[in-house]
Amino acid sequence: MSTVSVREFSYNPSAMFARVEQGETIEVTRHGSVIAVLLPGSGIMGRYATLVAKGAIRLKATTTSDIDRIPRYDVPPGVSPLDLLLADREEDER
Repeated sequence: MSTVSVREFSYNPSAMFARVEQGETIEVTRHGSVIAVLLPGSGIMGRYATLVAKGAIRLKATTTSDIDRIPRYDVPPGVSPLDLLLADREEDER
């Protein structure tokens, strides 16, 4: 994840958006505090965009290829996502 200041962002926002289109996540800061996070809007990163925007999670990946390594769980109707995650962890411990 890259970090740019508001000033740097304001000089060339089109270049920042072009970087995001290539899969990069950019934090925009003012006086050292993050005020915005630019995320790719589609693909693997897209499913996390609303959670990041709400502040529920903070991504530490530097590229979308890092996000691609996060396991994806297809949760059938009526099955607890937590149960699937715990079962997967049990298999990893064996």
